[in-house]
Amino acid sequence: MTTTTYTVTGMTCGHCVSSVKEEVGEIPGVTGVDVDLSTGLVTVTSDRPIDATDVGAAVRTAGYELADRP
Repeated sequence: MTTTTYTVTGMTCGHCVSSVKEEVGEIPGVTGVDVDLSTGLVTVTSDRPIDATDVGAAVRTAGYELADRP
């Protein structure tokens, strides 16, 4: 089990949280996504290491950006 935390910018509401959870949750190997709207932190749990560029692409698809990674 692997857990990685990312910072996402631009989220302002519950719909934002749902969009990020949905897109990141579709990455193969991801088993859980926790999003904290107040801090912008997104914690991704997976059964294997997930490439940060895949997470970044999913976050961009949801309409947001990673603050500190690809």
